[in-house]
Amino acid sequence: MSGPQCCSNPPTLNPGSGVGHVEELAGLKTYFTGSLDSKLAVLLVSDVFGYDAPNLRKLADKVAAAGFYVVVPDFFYGDPFVAERSDRPLAVWLKDHGPDKGLEDAKLVIDALKSKGVSAIGAAGICWGAKVVVGLAKEALIPAAVLLHPSFVTVDDIKSVKVPIAILGAEIDQLSPPALVKQFDEILKAKPEVGSFVKIFPKCAHGWTVRYNVNDATAVSYADEAHQDMLNWFTKFSSWRLRHASGL
Repeated sequence: MSGPQCCSNPPTLNPGSGVGHVEELAGLKTYFTGSLDSKLAVLLVSDVFGYDAPNLRKLADKVAAAGFYVVVPDFFYGDPFVAERSDRPLAVWLKDHGPDKGLEDAKLVIDALKSKGVSAIGAAGICWGAKVVVGLAKEALIPAAVLLHPSFVTVDDIKSVKVPIAILGAEIDQLSPPALVKQFDEILKAKPEVGSFVKIFPKCAHGWTVRYNVNDATAVSYADEAHQDMLNWFTKFSSWRLRHASGL
């Protein structure tokens, strides 16, 4: 389920990137951006490279600018995947940082946000993070979900989703190839009560939404399109506070 494509174009991590700030949330160092006054939060769950990636924080800032309170936790406890470490390939690293642990931590993050007075928390997962977010969607712990070039997500996962979900896939993706994403789409269309949006981006490769070259106008354009699709999905459910006031 993992391979070279999952780790291609690794970012240059920068703890000082973004316009937000870092503080602890549920025991995790977390990048915060946006105003808590919005009462509507978005939890961004990173790929294997973690929460210090500049393009990821730029995306968080973009979501915040649209009116959401955004949190990006460090689910890897200061130990993101380092592609250059030949002594610790991805399969070994994943033994210490499986999505199952990420899911349990994400539940604590959601509880912590609710304790701050947030009315509802949507979640978006990127690559590794998509497996975490689909877990939240299966348990209906969030009112809306977005998966961006997901890794490790299975047909059985999608069959068990209970909340509106958007899936953004790439034409060139060994981890979630178009045939699999189309299968996800067929499953979701058979569950109209859930609500879904599925899109495959032509000419794009796994990781295109956050591991793009900022100097490549075409790559930036494709990433921006995906970001807008994600924002549109969350905005569509911006009435979360009214519709899920009882628990979400």
